[in-house]
Amino acid sequence: MTQPTKADVDREIAAVKAHFMETLGNVPEPIRAMADYAPEALLGYTRTRHYIMRTPEDGGALDLRTKELIYVLLDVVTGNLDGAKNHLGAAMRAGLTTAQLAEACMQVMAVCGITTWGQTGWKLCDYAAELEKKAAATP
Repeated sequence: MTQPTKADVDREIAAVKAHFMETLGNVPEPIRAMADYAPEALLGYTRTRHYIMRTPEDGGALDLRTKELIYVLLDVVTGNLDGAKNHLGAAMRAGLTTAQLAEACMQVMAVCGITTWGQTGWKLCDYAAELEKKAAATP
């Protein structure tokens, strides 16, 4: 198997960054760092992410709002508030509400304990409420 050239990898990394801008609205710092320090690993990770993020129209089984909510909840469980906020923004652009997030966080708390709420869940719900207020105030 032929190794990709640096130019090939650079082109793919640019496409990866564009993908994150399209889906999350930013390039998260962990992704930026992976691009800087382990670009070929990022390419493998992104191929998996592309598979996961397929819409039902593209052969995926779950709608985008549900997929982003799952990412949000997994970030809540692992205490990754920054990641949860990134995915929450995408989930809310896909139609998720603060009430739906709060209910989902209660499910996580019921299974994984109060720490998930105490460390990230409530902060995320406050953030979601702020996003809803901003969206409502924008004409």
